[in-house]
Amino acid sequence: MPTLITPDRTRLAHHARGEGEPLLCLPGGPMRASAYLGDLGGLTRHRRLCLLDLRGTGDSESPADPATYRCDRQVEDVEAFRAHLGLDRVDLLAHSAGCDLALLYAVRHPGRVRSLTMVTGRARALGIDFAPEHRAEAAALRKAEPWFESAYDAYTRIWDGTATDADEDVALPFFYGRWDAAARAHAASEVEQCNEEAAERYAGPGAFRPAEARAVVAAWDARVLIVAGELDSGPLPRVAAAVAELFPRAELAVLPGAGHFPWVDAPDALRETIARFLDRADGGRPDGSDDEERESPGA
Repeated sequence: MPTLITPDRTRLAHHARGEGEPLLCLPGGPMRASAYLGDLGGLTRHRRLCLLDLRGTGDSESPADPATYRCDRQVEDVEAFRAHLGLDRVDLLAHSAGCDLALLYAVRHPGRVRSLTMVTGRARALGIDFAPEHRAEAAALRKAEPWFESAYDAYTRIWDGTATDADEDVALPFFYGRWDAAARAHAASEVEQCNEEAAERYAGPGAFRPAEARAVVAAWDARVLIVAGELDSGPLPRVAAAVAELFPRAELAVLPGAGHFPWVDAPDALRETIARFLDRADGGRPDGSDDEERESPGA
């Protein structure tokens, strides 16, 4: 198992899947081991996925100082990963809460990021978050589901902070486009993959400075892909569109029938969307530079 050492001497594990140009992948959760990303809907056919287990998750060591679980404190872990792989500039993909880490990395090291793909991502780093009314709006789309009545009350208790562990289990169908065998199997792995202490510290006070981050990304030249699920509440497609508007060169893709884990719900659509974007971002040249300026559809 390959590992790297961070500036504070924490040993982090990383995993490679697939062939081709590397795509650095940051998991969400927050602080969930990268295993749940799987092959991102078969994206391994197009790229070598370089998946980082964040500190204290998966096969990575826990840090000596738990305060370093805070999102902004992990930015230099990502930079150490880039340097360890010997890459000058990277294509970066993140999911959910991992997008906050990816954004903070791009803000601190803008010249190191060639492209950024945010899959059903949070953007607290840019001052945009998900409100309870967003959750209710998305939940209303699922009223015809046979599990809706039994799951809805539990789902609302998650967002008002009163949920029990049992509530979180009952509400799981809201996070998937289809509550089928594949979704159940994926959901069942969550508890063993998450570091709860780290998750509580991840977005702690001082982690984000949205005004500073917005100023950096407003002048950022890298291409950005924002992927949203049609049925997801975090973010709603219209909230994802608001995030895309903060970047000069962003495009938005809303995947029909997908929830928060689109590689489970709509693997073909996710794979093809990301592969097309990365091909455009690379400009068809081996060094990843652009032959000419191209417009970003759907921005």
